[in-house]
Amino acid sequence: MALYDELTEEQWAVVEPILPRLKVRKDGRGRPWRTNREALNGILWILRTGARWADLPERYPSYATCYRRFAGWVKDGTLRKILEVLIEDLQARGKIDLEECFVDATFVGAKKGVPRSVKHAVERGPRSWQWQMLMVFRSPYTQQVLH
Repeated sequence: MALYDELTEEQWAVVEPILPRLKVRKDGRGRPWRTNREALNGILWILRTGARWADLPERYPSYATCYRRFAGWVKDGTLRKILEVLIEDLQARGKIDLEECFVDATFVGAKKGVPRSVKHAVERGPRSWQWQMLMVFRSPYTQQVLH
């Protein structure tokens, strides 16, 4: 059963030759490979939804399998070729117009640590007793009492 977020047969026919073949051990040991099509559908689901890898639905291979294939395909340039071919397919079918595309930057990862120039939500002042006494004498209420 093909789901709306999975590759069509036509798209798969174009993408399949780009993907590297799965290596089978000569001794035949180990788990059977999940197919490249299953892994690619899982990767595309993550890219479409922006979800965490661990939130990958059960209908796809494990998130570790999908992530390993994703990382390998990014490193060797395979994923770029796949996305280019899929975009060309969508353009040919009139499903996408690249003249109207934009980048959505609503999610920006924060770096660990804060520059010293950044002020915290609650700026802490000096805590010494001299400072506290000075604040008492400088308050408007104390000024009125002293006058």
